[in-house]
Amino acid sequence: MTDSQLHLTRPEGAPPEDFHLSRRGIAGLFFAGYALAVGPVSAQTITTDDAGLIAKNLTIPPLRDEGGYQIPAYIAMPATPGRHKVIIVVNEVFGLHDWIRDVCRRFAHLGYCAVAMDFFARKGNAASISDFPELMKLVSQAGYPQVMGDIQAALNWLKSQPDAGQADAAPFADMDHVGITGFCWGGTPVWMAAATLPEVKAGVAWYGRLEKSADSTEDRPYPIDIAAILTKPVLGLYAAEDKGITPDSVQRMNATLAAAGKSPSHLILFDGAQHGFFADYRPSYNPDQAAVAWADCLDWFAKYL
Repeated sequence: MTDSQLHLTRPEGAPPEDFHLSRRGIAGLFFAGYALAVGPVSAQTITTDDAGLIAKNLTIPPLRDEGGYQIPAYIAMPATPGRHKVIIVVNEVFGLHDWIRDVCRRFAHLGYCAVAMDFFARKGNAASISDFPELMKLVSQAGYPQVMGDIQAALNWLKSQPDAGQADAAPFADMDHVGITGFCWGGTPVWMAAATLPEVKAGVAWYGRLEKSADSTEDRPYPIDIAAILTKPVLGLYAAEDKGITPDSVQRMNATLAAAGKSPSHLILFDGAQHGFFADYRPSYNPDQAAVAWADCLDWFAKYL
């Protein structure tokens, strides 16, 4: 793995001429509701209100000019003045939809400033696609450089002391304390951000891929490739019954971290849990294991942020 694979200078993505949008057009990219590809929403779905919060859709400038394109995003933070520790929330393959917004509000009620982005919006709206193969075609177009560049763009935006509707437009992001968490597809960027982005101080990865899959054609590093150079603590929360990210893969990652002396970073396997066990709007939701994992996540950020 070369150094150039880790340090990025710009995101990849659609050229400017492919994406000329007015502000009204950008607003149209926001999807209201839960991702259509999931099917019926579970009766166990958790809904977190926004009382006492600033919680809103907005857009974030990308790292470079893309012909007026802005990254659709969502922010949730306490409405009370002050600087708040930051959590970047990275979505599943279903994009930026109501469950990801709800997770942001959960963090905000605990005092964090949580920001989520739509990494797929350059090519379409993942949350509005009901056909799973079509969804995966869209997701596959968000390559590693673009994803990492978009995370850096969000960090740059937060550092710019933006006006997000807070009182007197006062600074609200404590950039000395930045964490990142992500689910499913979004779990993998957590490991990569913790290894490559200096602003990130800690991460919690939920059942994200650790190794290159047999059918992948993308030339990029994966978490197991950067385990030896990981400089920030990452907690992995994984499912023992996951058919795609197997316990063997988790064990290899744990062994690689241990061999490189990367304590305290480690991965936990949750018995009886399937992939997506934290996603309360999906059939895979396991409320008992989800509650334990959420407590582990919060404890991790409390300790390392």
